[in-house]
Amino acid sequence: MKQPRKHLLCLLLALWLTGVLLAGCAADTAPQNTDLPVITVGCDNYPPFNYVNGNGQPAGIDVELAAEAFRRMGYRPEYITINWTEKNALLESGAIDCIWGCFSMSGREDEYTWAGPYMYSHQVVAVMPDSDIQTLADLAGKTVVVQATTKPESLFLDGNDPRIPEIRALHSLQKQELIYSHLAKGYADAVATHEISLLQYMADYGAEFRILEEPLEVVGLGVAFSRSDDRGIAQALCATLEQMRTDGTTRSILASYLADPDKYLEADGYAD
Repeated sequence: MKQPRKHLLCLLLALWLTGVLLAGCAADTAPQNTDLPVITVGCDNYPPFNYVNGNGQPAGIDVELAAEAFRRMGYRPEYITINWTEKNALLESGAIDCIWGCFSMSGREDEYTWAGPYMYSHQVVAVMPDSDIQTLADLAGKTVVVQATTKPESLFLDGNDPRIPEIRALHSLQKQELIYSHLAKGYADAVATHEISLLQYMADYGAEFRILEEPLEVVGLGVAFSRSDDRGIAQALCATLEQMRTDGTTRSILASYLADPDKYLEADGYAD
């Protein structure tokens, strides 16, 4: 008579443990910290920094960094995909609290209140594999395509870099993903963009481009707030990002996307 009772106790224990595990899973998948104040992050589709994953959720390097940094600061980030050319108007109107999307600080130091840099990136020029363009000097008389309002666009428009010759035309497109198809279809001779984004596009779509050995510029990436924003969030975020860098969190996040995360943590990481 004791054997059935033993089986019953085991069954009840198993059911209780199952309930605990299911409750734990539910807690893990349920929205967290919904009572925290919201920070609205403006970004665009720019893999591997910002994109929408297979579950329809924001993902990427910048998304993970923002989630962790704002969690530590007691905020909950909400990500809004914006038209990159309208980012300044959206920031000044208060539609977004900050711009966070592989945004180069170089040359824009006085345009925003910055948090960062949290990592570094190469601005590069790429061509089709069979192109006769080997150096920046070979761009003379050629057509180059860039994303509008980005650092590569300003580098070609400003004319301040003596290494960049006079080109035939500069095509500025609104969406980053369009610049690669523009090059592949022969509408341009070269594309200028972030190295990391270019490598991601090549991996995702099986595209073949050749990156010139001579880079345009090494830039620090940061989070931009309006100059008139006096809430102190940018300053607190800057300190938090430095903390994440020191404790290894930033490197861990980069390592899940990039083969050589240490290369992007220092401005001189490209020296090797």
